[in-house]
Amino acid sequence: MREAKGVKQETIAHLTQVSGPQVSRIESGKKRATRSFVEIVDDRLECGGALISLWEDLNKDGHPVPIWFDWPRLEADAIGLTFYQLCVIAGLAQSPAYAAAILNGNEEAIAARLERQKIIDKEGAPTLTFLVDEQALYRQVGNHETMREQFAHLLALSERPNTTVQVVLGSGEHGGNGSSFVIATMADMSQVAYVETAIRGLTTDDPTDLAALSRVMVDLRDRTLPGHMSRDLIRKVAEERWT
Repeated sequence: MREAKGVKQETIAHLTQVSGPQVSRIESGKKRATRSFVEIVDDRLECGGALISLWEDLNKDGHPVPIWFDWPRLEADAIGLTFYQLCVIAGLAQSPAYAAAILNGNEEAIAARLERQKIIDKEGAPTLTFLVDEQALYRQVGNHETMREQFAHLLALSERPNTTVQVVLGSGEHGGNGSSFVIATMADMSQVAYVETAIRGLTTDDPTDLAALSRVMVDLRDRTLPGHMSRDLIRKVAEERWT
């Protein structure tokens, strides 16, 4: 509709007071549009309420997340990724043997996970932060050799210039006990989160959701060891428990 009217993205950006890249991401389905955005665009493009009707249809069940988001693509396009995973090591930081054990030997799933990990080495790789639940250091996945390899892999990752590995101490209650999640920061500095549930993963850029995760992150950071102390703890647990 925008192109049919000969209207540029920059015009929409100016009218809606969002950035040009944000408009592009909304049009490509990478970001959910707010109702106010849709109302302004519907009026400017003389859509007669068509865009508003589409927005209402997509949100008629009150679904809290834009379920059409393609997380792997968003993950690959991000300039920064922060991971917090309950009880186990996050998928992007898993060694091949650890991933195989977690995925019960499912070759297709293992291959997909290892393929995702290629973003770590790509040109212009994102900044990666892995907040490792302390319990993951003690929870056995595979055999002792699997765990030793995983710890060595974590330590190697922590030495990379674009990667931070920190241990979240397991004592006490904190907001991170509810679920695992990843927060992706995009080139325009907007954020999208992927939250794991027992049923399925949910992708959201809803400001309320992101604000809640931001509060959880503050709580987690308060319980997180600095990088060098985290490496020391990882080495200590590897030696004392998995040798």
